[in-house]
Amino acid sequence: MLRSCLRHCTRATVRSPSCPRCLHHDIPRLPQFRQQTLTPIRRVQTSSTESQDRIPLRKQLKKDAKAVKSQKRLRREQEEASREKWELTVGVEIHAQLNTEAKLFSRAPTSLSKIPNSNVALFDLAFPGSQPEFQAATLLPALRAAISLNCDIQPVSRFDRKHYFYQDQPAGYQITQYYEPFARNGYLDLYSHDGIAPEDGDWVRIGIKQIQLEQDTAKSHEYTSSMQLLDFNRVSHPLIEIITMPQIHTPATAAAFVRKVQATLQSCSAVTTGMELGGLRADTNVSVRLRGDDPGAHQYGGIGGLGQRTEIKNLSSFKAVEDAIIAEKNRQIAVLESGGVIEGETRGWTIGCTETRKLRGKEGEVDYRYMPDPDIPPLRIGEDIVSALTNHLPAAPDALMDMLVREYRLPIEDAKPLVELEDGARLEYYQDVVDILRDLQQDVDPKSQGGLGRVAGNWVLHEVGGLLTKADQPWDAERITASSLATIIDQLQRKRITGATAKQVLAMVFDGDERPIPQLLEEENLILRPLSQEEYIALAQAAIELNPQMVEQIRSKGQLGKLGWFVGQMMRMGEKGRVEAQKADATLREAILGS
Repeated sequence: MLRSCLRHCTRATVRSPSCPRCLHHDIPRLPQFRQQTLTPIRRVQTSSTESQDRIPLRKQLKKDAKAVKSQKRLRREQEEASREKWELTVGVEIHAQLNTEAKLFSRAPTSLSKIPNSNVALFDLAFPGSQPEFQAATLLPALRAAISLNCDIQPVSRFDRKHYFYQDQPAGYQITQYYEPFARNGYLDLYSHDGIAPEDGDWVRIGIKQIQLEQDTAKSHEYTSSMQLLDFNRVSHPLIEIITMPQIHTPATAAAFVRKVQATLQSCSAVTTGMELGGLRADTNVSVRLRGDDPGAHQYGGIGGLGQRTEIKNLSSFKAVEDAIIAEKNRQIAVLESGGVIEGETRGWTIGCTETRKLRGKEGEVDYRYMPDPDIPPLRIGEDIVSALTNHLPAAPDALMDMLVREYRLPIEDAKPLVELEDGARLEYYQDVVDILRDLQQDVDPKSQGGLGRVAGNWVLHEVGGLLTKADQPWDAERITASSLATIIDQLQRKRITGATAKQVLAMVFDGDERPIPQLLEEENLILRPLSQEEYIALAQAAIELNPQMVEQIRSKGQLGKLGWFVGQMMRMGEKGRVEAQKADATLREAILGS
């Protein structure tokens, strides 16, 4: 057995002349290993110029951050300057797929099957001799939408043919309502909590010129630059087109309008999907003019006191609406200030771009050759059906938020997501929690029950919502039942458990613990055993002694926010589940500040 010195030699090396053990045992030199002369590493000399040009990473990151901040500030200043000189005007057209089982003019189902061209009737393909059959049931979600948007329902409306030749329109025309739509003169109110621009104030009303029924087109699938395949499943899917008055003057308010229209349509079950799934698309008409100078606007090609408008087609997200309007506004201002003229045209927008792109020249009424459809009789809507639908409409989002603020004392920041999340499912869960919690708290002083709605809102939105987000799970009201959550909050309100314990129990239930809450608290020994005042003082003194510098900062500089850090230290040092944050904070204030 070969033996060698661990410090100087191994089996894979030659013997070391300084090792007595290697001298004693004559280890043969292995032929496959040869001694090699190590070349010393030479330090690369850099010139003084190179060393000066080299910037530390941290300094470079700071420099880049400053540059980004400077660019944002410059862009903001440019926006403010352009706003003072130029007035932006925006009109919005929203196309929404209605919640119906049949198509508008055929009995083919509207379900968008994954199998292309599987839900198609002869009329959808413009088969010679086929005739449109208006499906009366498609009118119901359209009426719900128009009533929710405060429109006047027209007793008689008619369908027109809008002619254009494109591969997604097999008949060579689209059936729509242009001259006599079924709804007119609506409006939608937007508030600051809806996300309107600060310069628009706290409230703005956007007028709706009309809402018209029309059929959707086929869906194009581009496989190569020279080949497109068409799926006719979507042809004749019932749409409503919502056309606003040109009363929007900021990009943020335009996006807020589209967002609120979607929420309103979903609340009355007029639509099944929104922008995220392609069930709602927006076009925007954008124009600029010199502020306060209507005659000057005409010299730039203005019409009727407004600047020449361009249309941006098929915007598929709220952010795209805002970004596309900003880009087009900047483009038009640049053209006008350089002496150019804005041309009426249809433009496109791609996410991530900073400019819109021209698609085609803008068509007008003459180009579309509108004409009454001779195959479809006038649509007559009785007052009885309008009254019945109006009386049975669910509460509008604004009414729900008002109710949550007034009756449940929720801040608007909590009321808004409760109304919008999961199409109202989270709101129903919240109301169940509050109802159960109020029953559990009947023996408590009624004055202390006033804040139950706010407490329950915090737990439903932030604690339950946080667990779902962390687990990457969709909303599931059965994961933590309303009864379980109400019982946990009740135990917390009665001070039988601490806030930390309540969150621990919530996580246990979320992970599948099916024991009743009282039994779980008893068996896990989680019921609060309050500390004495002497114990609180001892914990506070121990935390203070370990961190004298931080105590001095609180006393000399008034950094009261650091008291929360000390509360956390006391909760870690004390027995788990026994330290109450409010009592710990009061004890620390007395010990550190003497108050």
